[in-house]
Formats: sequence, C-alpha cells, structure tokens
Amino acid sequence: MTMTTSDSAMAFAHPQERSEASAGADPRDRISLRDHIVEADIGAFQKERGHKQRLRFNIVIEVRPTPQPLEDDVDRILSYDRITESIAAELATGRLNLLETLAEHLAERLLAEPQAMRAFIRIEKLDVGPYALGVEIVRSRAEIPLRSEDGDSDDLVHPRVAYLDNETIHAPDLAARIDQLLAPGVPVIFTVGLPDMARPQTGHRPTQRRVDLLAIEQNAWVLAARDPRCVVVSSRTEIDWAIRRGRSVVWAPSKLVLDAVDGPQSRDAVALALWLAEEMAAAELILHGDVSVPAGSRIPARKV
Repeated sequence: MTMTTSDSAMAFAHPQERSEASAGADPRDRISLRDHIVEADIGAFQKERGHKQRLRFNIVIEVRPTPQPLEDDVDRILSYDRITESIAAELATGRLNLLETLAEHLAERLLAEPQAMRAFIRIEKLDVGPYALGVEIVRSRAEIPLRSEDGDSDDLVHPRVAYLDNETIHAPDLAARIDQLLAPGVPVIFTVGLPDMARPQTGHRPTQRRVDLLAIEQNAWVLAARDPRCVVVSSRTEIDWAIRRGRSVVWAPSKLVLDAVDGPQSRDAVALALWLAEEMAAAELILHGDVSVPAGSRIPARKV
C-alpha cells in the first residue's frame, strides 16, 4: 500500500490533530498535555540501565460532556493535573524496558477516569541520539477492562453481558438459569428489552426514545422482583463498583445511553446490550430468546 502525503503528515502529526482527524460528526471535548518532559530510567539495553533519560509526553484525552453545570468547580472535570500525576505514578511503580508498556499502563490509568473516553498518547526518548525515538498509541474506554478491587496489576475483570428476553424473565426456572450464568464466577451484567405491554406513543422520535428506555428500565425492575440477585443500577460508577467487587447487576440504560456523545441511537434491546458489552470490554455477550446475534461485534456473542 502506498502512503499518501496526507497519510505521512498525519502519521507524524500531534495527537491533537490525530484526535481531530478521527472524530465523528459529533466530536467530543478534549484536554491536552503538550511537550511535558520528565526524566526516567527506562530502556531494554544495558547502556540505558542506571541512567536517567528525558522522556517527552504529548497526550490528548477525549472526554464525555459534563451532564450538570460546571459551576466553575474543578472537581467536576478531568483535571490536567490528573494527566501529569498519572505519568508520575506509572514511572514510580518500577523500572520498565519498553515505552510501549509505559504507554499501555498510562492509557489504562487515564481511561479509568469517569470522564475519559479515548486517549492519544505519544512518548518519545530525547537522549538516544540527534533525533527523537518514540511510540504513539490510541486507546478507547471500551478497550480497557476494569481491575479487580482486591487483585494485583494483572487481575483484570472482563464481565459477561447477558440479554434476557421476556420469556426468560418469566420462566419458572429463571433462578436456575441465573445460577448457570453465575457459575463461572465472573460478574454478569443482565440486560432486558421492552416489556410485553402497551406504552405511550409520542410520534416524535427523540421523545419516543426516552419513553422506550424508561420502559426497558421498568422491565429491569420486573427482573429484580423475580430474583434478589438482580440489583438494578443505572450509572457507570455503580456498574464499575459492582464489577470490581465481583457482583452482578441489572442495567437500567437511560442514564448511560442519554449521557453518551456517541451512544447507540437504536432502541433495539440487543443493540443496546452489545453497546454496553463493548463499553465494558466484556468477555462475551450471551443472548437468551428469539433474537439474532449482532453482526460486526467486537465482542464474542452467542445464543443459548
């Protein structure tokens, strides 16, 4: 494949330009750190060991919009200090051989921030010669799994997402089916669809979407009433808290879907379940009922 002039220019462009070039029709807000230089002992070669060298960091973080008024309160935003503090924290954890490892760890740390959605990270060594050598990565929140609260640095949590149709919700053996889903010891996020009942019809797509999301949430509470293990949650913070502790929950979708800049526009329950699975870096999506496995999923999906 021949690289065009624009491809070449973009390959060496600042992460800010890379972020702008890959933005969708409704781009996110961004915060950036430019030309931040720190010294660190890093490198795979013997001559690099025991000698600090300068690293230059250029980082852009795409963030979700703040749903409430800012009120000029720093606690309601992703502060620039969190970026520099994350760099310092990763460098303090121990010596590394590879910039690639440092970049991956830094992306994971930054994307654990509630507001962060995508990270563009460029790290360069400045003292290896009359040039800069470096690595650049792009990572999205959906690609970064959670860590177990009590686990070590390698104990990442990939929950499973299970869609239950109405027949399954009302099945006499619901408890046994939930037992089977929970048997592997991996936390499960249960999702449901629209209930089998009439709901208001607004004749207006945006408002109908909200009505349908609320109806799905009503159905989530129906599932909760049938099994005490099915605790309904609505925010990403609640989901993360439960998953880190190995607990399973039922998803009420309105808040996450409506807050998301690039969230799903479909009201189809399976599409919503797939979107959540990708957001949560789930191990798999399990579908109960007469539904189709979604095409083009980045998450393994299967019917039972």
